[in-house]
Amino acid sequence: MTESSDQGCESLVLAHGLRVRLRHEPRLRRAAAWLRVEAGSHDVDARWPGLAHFLEHLVFLGTERFPREQGLMAFVQRHGGQVNARTSERTTDYFFELPQAVFGEGLDRLCDMLARPRLAIEDQQREREVLHAEFIAWSRDTQAQHLFGLAGGVSARHPLRAVHAGNRDSLPVASPEFQQALHDFHRRYYRTGQMTLQLVGPQPPRILAGLARDADAALAAGPRSANAPVETLLGNPGEAPPASDPRRLNLLFACDGLPPGTDEALRFLELWAGSAHPGGLLAELRRLGWAQSLSLSPLYQYADQALVNFEVQLTEAGQQSRAAAQALCFDWLEYFQSHAGWEPLREEYRLLRGRQSRTEGALEWARRLAHGQLSELPDEAVPALRALLERFTPQALLAPGAQALDEPPRLPPFGPWHLPPRNRFLRGQHRPTQASPRIAALEQGEPEPNRGLEGAVHLRWRLASRHHAALWHMLDASLRRLGEEARQAGVQLEFSRLGPDWQLRLYGVREPIPAILEQAVELLQRPAPESWRQASPPPRQQVPIRELLAQWPEHGLGHHRPARNDSGELHPEALQRLWRQARWDGLLLNFDDADRLALDAVAAHLPGSASNDLHPLSTLPDRANWSQVHCGSDEHALLVWCPAPSLSIEDEAVWRALAQLIQTPFYQRLRTELQLGYAVFSTFRQLAGRPGLLFGVQSPGSDCAALWGHIAEFLDALPERLTQWPGTRLREQCAALADSLDGGNLGLAQRLEMQWQGRLAGHSSDYSNTLRESYSNTLRESVGQLDGPALVEAAHRLLASQVSWTALATEPCPGASWYAAV
Repeated sequence: MTESSDQGCESLVLAHGLRVRLRHEPRLRRAAAWLRVEAGSHDVDARWPGLAHFLEHLVFLGTERFPREQGLMAFVQRHGGQVNARTSERTTDYFFELPQAVFGEGLDRLCDMLARPRLAIEDQQREREVLHAEFIAWSRDTQAQHLFGLAGGVSARHPLRAVHAGNRDSLPVASPEFQQALHDFHRRYYRTGQMTLQLVGPQPPRILAGLARDADAALAAGPRSANAPVETLLGNPGEAPPASDPRRLNLLFACDGLPPGTDEALRFLELWAGSAHPGGLLAELRRLGWAQSLSLSPLYQYADQALVNFEVQLTEAGQQSRAAAQALCFDWLEYFQSHAGWEPLREEYRLLRGRQSRTEGALEWARRLAHGQLSELPDEAVPALRALLERFTPQALLAPGAQALDEPPRLPPFGPWHLPPRNRFLRGQHRPTQASPRIAALEQGEPEPNRGLEGAVHLRWRLASRHHAALWHMLDASLRRLGEEARQAGVQLEFSRLGPDWQLRLYGVREPIPAILEQAVELLQRPAPESWRQASPPPRQQVPIRELLAQWPEHGLGHHRPARNDSGELHPEALQRLWRQARWDGLLLNFDDADRLALDAVAAHLPGSASNDLHPLSTLPDRANWSQVHCGSDEHALLVWCPAPSLSIEDEAVWRALAQLIQTPFYQRLRTELQLGYAVFSTFRQLAGRPGLLFGVQSPGSDCAALWGHIAEFLDALPERLTQWPGTRLREQCAALADSLDGGNLGLAQRLEMQWQGRLAGHSSDYSNTLRESYSNTLRESVGQLDGPALVEAAHRLLASQVSWTALATEPCPGASWYAAV
């Protein structure tokens, strides 16, 4: 075993060749594993496109030791964790996060499924249909096809030019040759010499090291294998397709032979290129009315290669000034390159990364380790950054749709350019010394036993009416730059709306939150002048199920109304009138007396009137409503929302338990057995305090009426299914759920959402009275006391409450028990 240590991370090479990075973080509440296999879709024989992704799917289907219902995915879901996998061009990643008490059992399952997958033919046949559904969705997705088309200018020999999405034709399960290739790929690459394991958690280093040694022993042993050779990006280009989307300006650069340090150099440039500060490229493009957003990112990166995409989302005016917008981008790149060593930005970058490391969860930490992200820009990355910028010239453009200019276009007056300023929230903040009156509507949440560095604020304004979409979009645009600054300082800022309620949430590092909130309140009342031109709603989601999820809250509460043109109210007087008529309340979580002093000073200047008696938005409809949402896609998608009959803690507990028990069998029935599609899920949600079950499925072949039939069939059989489960199994699952609701196992955002939803349901979050039993403790106790008969009864109540269900679908109401929403 060899060891090294870098920036608080311990690196090991274990007995069987497994490379390990360990990070001990005492502040974390959970632990995470991220296992990277150094092989991906570009390492597959060209005869079998999609094989690497296919194998990624197959390993989740159970082993001899852990059948599917006991495997990693079911285990993580049972304990309220996160799990996923991703196949890229040259890597395949498997990752999960769990409470530390059960983390070792999760890691055991991960290693077993990677070392000893079943790979049964019947499993392959079913899973191939899932990949075929994904392939159809990919081929219809305009964003995916746009990105695929951008690679049209690279060398025709490079694998980026090929399609790697698996389908029925490319995955011939019955072929002996294909089976040989599948098993050979697994044997060659799924072994310790080809893997790196990242473990991050609150466990002591010796415990993490012991878990890593167990993993090294459990995985298939073997040396590192050579990956497929790397073709150059440039040379022998194929015929590039035309630009597919006039709303985008893509400046694409193909770079071979890049020096060490390029990874971090690209991350450094990505951060500053997208900054919205005055004097920056994005701010200037917006001032001219040409752009909505800007991003710089590698579409592909491996070894010494990178395909870098500089993308500008153009407005209608920007589409008419495409050549000028392109010239402006190159002018900014030249300006950025002119600086010697970027020392002020390197120092700022170090501070930003340091703040991130104090707020990131275990899984995000593990992801950063897997991708080799450092806490600063190392010296070797400076020449790498310069080498990149030297290649970003008009003559080197590769992207279809980028214009090769014979003569520079005429530009309107602009500039001068400025580097991003220091983030004002990364340094100490002035705090008031004089107390402000404490406002009862700003409630103090349940205290945390170990407060750590984090805190959270949730504010809600109840408006006189819900018809203010244009003003909301304008304010959302006004908050974007502040949101970016806050995120860099370790605070998430979210502005949302639901019916007549506008909500502002801030959570993260506690120290800068009062100052960030003060700036947010100022912008909400006096937006930046350019924001009044940015009142357009965001573009519709490309994937139908995501569009349904975005619209579900309004429909679920019965607050959805057809869009109307309210741009006429886009003037300061209308905004001030709106605020004068608004009432507000809020929740604070995890702040001490000094913090509260600063927050009370800000609260004294909140717009509207403080109120302790805002009535709940959540009411049960008197009929089952079916709403059609036009998504502009050939795919069929359906959401079904089943709210609990009451807002009581007891009903919340039993609905949470039903969601936990249903999750795996629902997924297995609709996705694996019926092969309906790939976006299949069931989950517990709360909507304005109302607990409920949310079911979703997207399918390329089955229409919404058929999808509803399958969901209804599953739910009709639920009481009988629960009676057949052993009582010990039900109790174990309820106990696991109760443990996952313990504050020690929840992240800050989860705790804030749980307490806010409890408050909306009428369960007080004010715990100044220590004799009062807390909402969260009562909820955990209620879940832990559930048994088989109570759950069967709840399943019958679920079916009896169908009159209050809501469906969102891409197709019209099928009739029967549903009514078309108006």
